[in-house]
Amino acid sequence: MKFTPPTRHGVSASCVVAPAGHWRTTLEFLSENFAAISLDEWIERVRRGEVTGENGERIAHESPFIPHRKIYYYRSVTDEPHIPFEAKIVFQDELIVVADKPHFLPVVPAGRFVQETLLVRLKRKLGIDTLAPAHRIDRDTAGLVLFTVQPDTRGAYHRLFSDRLIEKRYEAVAVFNPDIVLPVTRRSRLVEGPAFMQMQEVPGAPNSETHIDVVESQGKFARYSLRPVTGQKHQLRAHMAALGIPIVNDRIYPNLAAEEEIEDYLKPLQLLAKEIAFDDPVTGQSRRFSSQQRLMMLETDVNGST
Repeated sequence: MKFTPPTRHGVSASCVVAPAGHWRTTLEFLSENFAAISLDEWIERVRRGEVTGENGERIAHESPFIPHRKIYYYRSVTDEPHIPFEAKIVFQDELIVVADKPHFLPVVPAGRFVQETLLVRLKRKLGIDTLAPAHRIDRDTAGLVLFTVQPDTRGAYHRLFSDRLIEKRYEAVAVFNPDIVLPVTRRSRLVEGPAFMQMQEVPGAPNSETHIDVVESQGKFARYSLRPVTGQKHQLRAHMAALGIPIVNDRIYPNLAAEEEIEDYLKPLQLLAKEIAFDDPVTGQSRRFSSQQRLMMLETDVNGST
């Protein structure tokens, strides 16, 4: 029977297949090929039993390097920043979990976040090792995220997104521009931009489409309703910036801000995944969920002074 490493503290094991090479021990291979992790850290992970072979055997300090063997390990981050906001569970049954994510919390482990991610927190809270996101939203974005529970039905929920069978509605706060005739549909071709993290619009066949309307205006700001038809990276943020109404507190569009060492929790990106609706591909039920969060609308709010 195929070996499946257990989940540890909500984190599933990662896997690397060793290539042919000159390394004397498995530790030497790991240390050289994962330069961001020191040899001392790999030695500590081995001591804790967090590195195993393809059959579950523990890798020891002097375990020889064996080409083409699967090596399992658990990601961890030293001095991982704590995210002081909690998600709420909107819905849960034997097939899916819908969570209402706060701003600043990543959906899945990446970079400097592992334990402080929505997926790992939910695995630990609910005790569901098989939990997996059916889609993702940016760390800066708040709102609804759909998770699947059972591996054998996961593909059916993924196809809701790939086949555009799910209705998604976002809300965003931006400056109100009466010269923009709404509702409007923004179609453009989005590609990776020259600046890290940024997408940019270029000539060519559109690969992104967003329907944009205004929900309410208050002073110089408005709350907009955004309905993405496609799911390109940063699509909503790029489209709003291209219209000349970038989302409040966006540090990427239209201009990439310098990265700050200390997170400014008083200035969350004013973008919210507000609603999702779909016909359940397993049960056939019509499902609709709504976030209970609300974006800041007062001018004093969006400036971060209340």
